[in-house]
Amino acid sequence: MTDAAAAPTRPKRVLVRRHGLVTRVTHWVNALSIFFLLLSGLQIFNAHPALYWGQQSDFAHPWLAMGAYEQAGRLHGVTRVGETLFDTTGFLGASKEGGVTVARGFPSWLTIPSFRFLALGRRYHFFFAWLFAINGAVYVATALLGGHLKRDLAPTRDQLEPRHVLGEIWDHMRLKFPRGEAAKRYNVLQKGAYLGVAFVLLPVMVLTGMTMSPSLDADFPWLLDLFGGRQSARSIHFIAASLIVLFFLVHIAMVVASGAWNNVRSMVTGRYAITLPRPDVQPGDAP
Repeated sequence: MTDAAAAPTRPKRVLVRRHGLVTRVTHWVNALSIFFLLLSGLQIFNAHPALYWGQQSDFAHPWLAMGAYEQAGRLHGVTRVGETLFDTTGFLGASKEGGVTVARGFPSWLTIPSFRFLALGRRYHFFFAWLFAINGAVYVATALLGGHLKRDLAPTRDQLEPRHVLGEIWDHMRLKFPRGEAAKRYNVLQKGAYLGVAFVLLPVMVLTGMTMSPSLDADFPWLLDLFGGRQSARSIHFIAASLIVLFFLVHIAMVVASGAWNNVRSMVTGRYAITLPRPDVQPGDAP
């Protein structure tokens, strides 16, 4: 046996197609829109940093509220959730603004604009809300018509088996990610998260946002019945936004842990690097 024949075959690193052009463009437009929507939304929330259930505001019984009180010449921030109070001085309820501690729901560095300007915050919010809605409609239409939804996002029967799902959760907890051919497609946790955000959380955000508009309520009165009133819609809007922030944080953590450059490149160029066990294997396009 020759040395060349006896030598072990080395893995081969290749680039495969993972994301189509529409997916990549709508992903970045979506990320930009959500960024401005969240931060301008906090500016709007600061105008009245309290949430209620039902149609009308029950000022004495918010389920969540941020405020401040003065004690010994010092301003303290407090956040109330139900009947429980939390001292959140320096972040929620009271934070620095121009070097001075002021009463403010969310701090200035978390709002757009950073200074108190409700009208400008609403302009940002409504502009990016339209951009977000149009971009989402384009994504959903192309996903349905182009087969992206069925081909890439719909979980297969074997992926939905409890043993497989639990195995994926355990692997992610250990930061063990798919390699080789398995890395060419989304795993069941990715599919579940993307479907949940794209087809549950984001539509809820749009519909509850519409419900908070009196003019739209006049055109679509069923929205108030659907969400149980304007104040309930505002609360659900806030909760959905918080879940999107949680998704974003987990998403970024997984991107970094599984290979930041490889993941970012795939969402910019569409090409994702995988390692094949044999150099003679030529990968096809990603599903």
